[in-house]
Amino acid sequence: MLKGHPKGLLVAFFANMGERFGFYTMMAILVLFLQARYGLTEETAGDIYSWFYFGIYALALIGGILADYTKKYKLVIFAGILIMLSGYAMLAIPKLSLTITVISLFVIAFGNGLFKGNLQAVVGQLYDDPKYSKLRDSAFMIFYMGINVGAFFAPFAATGVRNWWLRSNGYLHDGSLPALCHQYLKGQMTDTTQFAELAGKASLHGPVTDLNAFAQNYIDVFSHGYNYAFGIAAGAMIISMLVYVFFQRLLPNKEKQVQQATASDVARTKSGVQIKAVVSSLVAAAIVTFLISLVLDYKTGMAFGLFAAFVTWITLASTKEEKPKVSSLILVFFVVIFFWMSFHQNGLTLTFFARDYIVKEVGPFTYLFFDLRSILSVITAIGGVFVVLGKEKKILTRLIGALMILAGGGLSYYFMSNNQESNAIAPEVFQSFNPLFIVALTTLVMGIFAMLNKAGKEPSTPKKIGIGMIIAAAGFMLVLVASLGLISPHSLGGQAVPDSSRVSPYWLINSYLILTVAELFLSPMGLSFVSKVAPQRFQGLMQGGWLLATAVGNKLLFVGSFFWGKLELWQLWSIFIVCCLVSAAFIFSIIKRLEKATQ
Repeated sequence: MLKGHPKGLLVAFFANMGERFGFYTMMAILVLFLQARYGLTEETAGDIYSWFYFGIYALALIGGILADYTKKYKLVIFAGILIMLSGYAMLAIPKLSLTITVISLFVIAFGNGLFKGNLQAVVGQLYDDPKYSKLRDSAFMIFYMGINVGAFFAPFAATGVRNWWLRSNGYLHDGSLPALCHQYLKGQMTDTTQFAELAGKASLHGPVTDLNAFAQNYIDVFSHGYNYAFGIAAGAMIISMLVYVFFQRLLPNKEKQVQQATASDVARTKSGVQIKAVVSSLVAAAIVTFLISLVLDYKTGMAFGLFAAFVTWITLASTKEEKPKVSSLILVFFVVIFFWMSFHQNGLTLTFFARDYIVKEVGPFTYLFFDLRSILSVITAIGGVFVVLGKEKKILTRLIGALMILAGGGLSYYFMSNNQESNAIAPEVFQSFNPLFIVALTTLVMGIFAMLNKAGKEPSTPKKIGIGMIIAAAGFMLVLVASLGLISPHSLGGQAVPDSSRVSPYWLINSYLILTVAELFLSPMGLSFVSKVAPQRFQGLMQGGWLLATAVGNKLLFVGSFFWGKLELWQLWSIFIVCCLVSAAFIFSIIKRLEKATQ
């Protein structure tokens, strides 16, 4: 898989893996932590979550501008790692106020802004060499796989630490309890029957006689467990930093390689055109902010205003030769806004769905996929099958594959045999399925693309993006079907969802499988498209533009949490289905223009 690729790809792969471990720890538990610790509603927690996600990607613009201006890409990346590490370390401290927690989130977002887009730009720079240029798409697929190796382990680590801390203090995990605890402490609970029943099941000390003491203690212990999970994320950042420090010499040094701007470009920069670009971008930002605010709210208006300012500035600052490529990138950026608004519901409304509408306990076979040891054994066995059936004909390789099947299969059977008839599962673990599927399917999808390429039938990068949008719509369609007939959140009246309105975890697992295929068609292909089409002097900035579009999509995540308690579940999922299908239609309507830009 790595044959023919430069060694720097591995450095980026592992540096990104540690950072993504920390990030996906946040993705798995942030909204649950905010609700458990501070008693926030889904709407309020979703608003903070969407602002954090917006900042993660929007601040990449600052990182891109800084790196493009100084050409010190590697130094900016290192600064980002250090800043992110300090943010995770802050969150690891228990009993922080909500204000300090939000500040910590901003610190992480700012560090990520310096790190993420510029690392992607550096990966693209590795393949500017004609010797490697044909491997660009596959390189970003491999790089993307590194993101998801770290992401796979993050939810298991977060859940394991949280559950360990709960057990150490005499409690079991129940995702329904923190909200009920806050209701009780605020005096908002009129009937304590359900609360007392769930509290008794969660207490390892026996029957609960003092609900007030239980409520306060359970909230403290529950949220402290998440604080310690943030500490694990900080540890992963240290590993990422060490990999980067010791091996960054294998990455290209743009400061030495940068091509000098032409005389006309310099003259343009010094002319009134640059001033006009800045003034026009500010005017565009003000107009768009005002118009969007009339329809939605000023915060969403600000997000779109920033995007409008970027589009205006980069368009006016581009030369005549650069404009076709820049405009093509902007059109793709506009489409991915709505993909990420839908896809990143996995950390918000799909997490609410996992917590409230998926059964709390599963049988011995299904539990294999919710325990780290057993799922690794299953992965080993399945991996062995692919090794045995693969193209490699060596007897030793086949023998290793057979041993993997025997060892993984034997351990899987052992774990399943020792599982209880009923085993509790945690909603955070669902966040592991997407990265697991990414890692498992990346090689398969790359193989299919390679086979189509040999036959001269491989879809262009823009076509892959459009196909990805259609596949994403199918993923949400599966959740819609699972939601038919379930009681809606607005009908609960403060009570926990009854067991009669909970469904099999396989609905959500298979939805994540479909959404993962969509992601593989869109996200790494989008990164490749940007690195391929972006003008030389805007490499970091255009990667920042991709992330800014992602940021605007993430700001729109609040659409899910806002309607969570107001619509029927099937109506909520329909919003994202329509967004994905309309975006796909738009991509295919301009496909010839996009394909021309890559030539």
